[in-house]
Amino acid sequence: MPVNIGGQPEHGYDQPLGLLSDCHRRIERFLGVLTRIADEAGGGILSEDQSRALAVALRYFREAAPRHTADEEESLFPRMRAAGNSEAIADLEGDHLRAAALHAEVEEIFRQLSAEKVARLREALAELNGIYTGHIQVEDNFVFPLAGRTLDRETQLAIGREMASRRGVHIR
Repeated sequence: MPVNIGGQPEHGYDQPLGLLSDCHRRIERFLGVLTRIADEAGGGILSEDQSRALAVALRYFREAAPRHTADEEESLFPRMRAAGNSEAIADLEGDHLRAAALHAEVEEIFRQLSAEKVARLREALAELNGIYTGHIQVEDNFVFPLAGRTLDRETQLAIGREMASRRGVHIR
């Protein structure tokens, strides 16, 4: 079950809305990894491959996912509000808070995985799947297309520069 955390995105920082959607594909993939491991391990000892995949997926949600959240909450959402497009944004921010709490719980359970904790782990992962399914659908099908129509090119490029900066990438 080897997992490549880096994977090449389809979009660059000059296409920040597409890049945000690319992040959604990684979120779905790594959440799938966590769910498979929880189902396969059942509270027992993880194989070497499972341990590696688990470490990569947990690292993604601990390090990369918060940058994605910041991309939305610090760069995209304020500009959407300023352009008069605040629909659904409060709900999306609420999703971010709930998902962050669940990710912390999932990581803690995985650190001390036991048969007794598997049921709660599966519940938390099912809740995360539910949150992300709706959240991603709203963003990919409503928020990002709306942003593409209402935010001018320079504003979108500024969002991309901010996203790059959060990752230590310097672009013009």
